[in-house]
Amino acid sequence: MATLGTLTDSLVRFGRRTGQMRETPETDNQIPCGSLLPSGVDLHQVTILPNDEWNRIQNSLDKMSRKAAQLRAEKKAKKDMHLKSQEMMKHWANTYAGMRKQKLEAKELREQNEEKEKQKIDMEEALYRAQERKKAIESAKLSHYYQTDRVKTFHRALLLTKVLKERDAQVQFQKRKMKTDTKWEEQLKQNIEKAYQEENDKAEKRHSDRVALANDHLKQMKERDEVEEQRKREEEKDAKEIERQAKLYEVELAKRKEKKEEKMLECQRMHLETMENRNVIRAIEQQEEEEEDEKIRKFLVAKKALANIKREKDAETYKLMEERKERIFNFLNELNRKKLDNADDIIARDKAEADEEYEQAEKEKEEKRKTRIKEIEDYRSEVLRNKEEQRRQNKKESQETLQSLINADNLFREHQQEKKRRSDEDHRTVQSFIIHQIAEKKVNSKEELENNLDYDRETEDIAIEKEKEFKLYAREVIEEESKSAKNVYPLEQAVKLGPGGGHGIPFEDRGGIRPSYQSRDFYGTQLPSYAARREMKYDSLETTKKRLGFTW
Repeated sequence: MATLGTLTDSLVRFGRRTGQMRETPETDNQIPCGSLLPSGVDLHQVTILPNDEWNRIQNSLDKMSRKAAQLRAEKKAKKDMHLKSQEMMKHWANTYAGMRKQKLEAKELREQNEEKEKQKIDMEEALYRAQERKKAIESAKLSHYYQTDRVKTFHRALLLTKVLKERDAQVQFQKRKMKTDTKWEEQLKQNIEKAYQEENDKAEKRHSDRVALANDHLKQMKERDEVEEQRKREEEKDAKEIERQAKLYEVELAKRKEKKEEKMLECQRMHLETMENRNVIRAIEQQEEEEEDEKIRKFLVAKKALANIKREKDAETYKLMEERKERIFNFLNELNRKKLDNADDIIARDKAEADEEYEQAEKEKEEKRKTRIKEIEDYRSEVLRNKEEQRRQNKKESQETLQSLINADNLFREHQQEKKRRSDEDHRTVQSFIIHQIAEKKVNSKEELENNLDYDRETEDIAIEKEKEFKLYAREVIEEESKSAKNVYPLEQAVKLGPGGGHGIPFEDRGGIRPSYQSRDFYGTQLPSYAARREMKYDSLETTKKRLGFTW
């Protein structure tokens, strides 16, 4: 609030007319000033504001905050109303949102039922596929079992047994056939004659077919020659047409060339006419320019004459003005001589006033100089104080900078020591980790060796089980084949052989495996057996039949 300052008569402003303060009688119920104003405040120095003015000031001060509060209140009221409306219409079924919600719920329920049906179908499909996989796995196992060396060797022996069985049957049949039979010979003779007749018929038919095919070929050759002649005639006709078109094209080119030459001659003629017209136009323009130059020359001559006339007139006017100035100068000199006697007193008075003004100016100038010198001295002392203060401040900052550098060095030293300590710890950790890895590697190598031994034992057990299974299967097959075949020696030999297909003695401690050479190491490693001959020579079918004893 503003104060009025010290006045001889205290006035009341803002709300009452200007006048004296009314004296208020003191009563016991009057509120002391100390309860509303600080103690020692003179009420005569306080500005009193009316309530409307105070409210206006308060409103102008907190207008923005009240407006913001009002906007927040309106926004909150709208949001509350929106939430209330949403809460009211959330369960309505006759609105777009309600119907959409019902449709979404029905869709979700329908999708859940469909998903259940799909899950049921997927379950059935999974069971079916599991059964199919089981069947496929069993078939694969059986096929894989049939692809093992032992089973394949056994099946080859079984095939050999069947071949031997068939050969024995053929030998018996050949022995029975060696008994001659007359009826059979006659039938054989008739069959031979019939076969010979059929061969002759077939030969005649083949000959007639070849003759018909040759005639067909000749006919096709004739048709091809006719087509070739027709093609040549068409080509000659096309060549003539092309030649005619070429001549027409040359004639057209000649006509176009003539038209082009005529057009060029026409353009040349028009160009010459244009050049002639241009020369005529240039001559006309040159004549017009000469006429214009003549006009300009005449204008310049007239202008020069006017300039001479004007110069003469100006000289005459200047002469008259000089004469007039001379008369006025003489008149003024006369007046000055008349006024000279009266001007001495005025000059003396003016000189005294000028001397007084000069002394006053010199005095003011001296005072200003002294004031300026004092200001300079004050400024110099202020500058010296500032420099001293700046020097102390710089010294303080330098000390602080030095202390910060010392602290930074100490911190860096501690950091380096901590880094070295962590590095040592990391080194010790790495050493312990390496030692742990070495120990773990030893343990792992030992475990791996034990696992390999366990694996070998398991492999031997599996080989023994497979061998038992194979023996059971082979015994059943041998018993079945022995009922109809006499020679089952290949099957018995295939059963006796150990797994591996080698030529060495079987290893009892390795499941009876037979390596390709006579090896006695622990693992019984099987190496490939190379034949002495590089090339495999196959016998003919007849030689193989004779070697096996077949008669046809």
